[in-house]
Amino acid sequence: MFVEDVIQDEIRSWSKEALEKINPNFNDLPACPFAEGAWADDKVGIAFKTSPSYQALTTIISTWDDKKDLVILVDLKYKQDRDEFYQHIEGLNEAIAEGIFIEDDIWLMAFHPDDEPDELVYGHEDLVSVIDTSYAMIFVQRLSKLHESSEKLKKTGYYKKYEEQFGLNEMLTVRETYYRRLKDEE
Repeated sequence: MFVEDVIQDEIRSWSKEALEKINPNFNDLPACPFAEGAWADDKVGIAFKTSPSYQALTTIISTWDDKKDLVILVDLKYKQDRDEFYQHIEGLNEAIAEGIFIEDDIWLMAFHPDDEPDELVYGHEDLVSVIDTSYAMIFVQRLSKLHESSEKLKKTGYYKKYEEQFGLNEMLTVRETYYRRLKDEE
């Protein structure tokens, strides 16, 4: 079995075990209420970045066609410095919002291998990787769909504990600013 196949299986397992289960920390909704349906409807894609270049990500952004709701780019050659990695993702979100890419209705979220486990999602259990290869993940999806879904979830109390523990408001404010800019252009 190739490392890519193992990683795909691991991501699918992570989604089932951590994201799709009912979670009291999210007002008795799953940590990602849309994950199970997206997987069932074949709306999740997984791609691989195997060089330090971000060409694979640029291609995903520039050729977005809505066949998938989410593409997870597994970054096997990620920036080792966690802060530098996230600064790069933030810069790309800004570039997307500024219209540098063909497609400007895209939002990136990411996980770096050095991130602390999210206790609200996992509780006190760590998900253990089944391979020795570390990787980052970059989640690519429509900004408008993500923001509008987030607004619906906000009304249910979904974010209450997250806001209390992690100051989620800063990231949501940035995303909303880009969303408003996008809508003003339409």
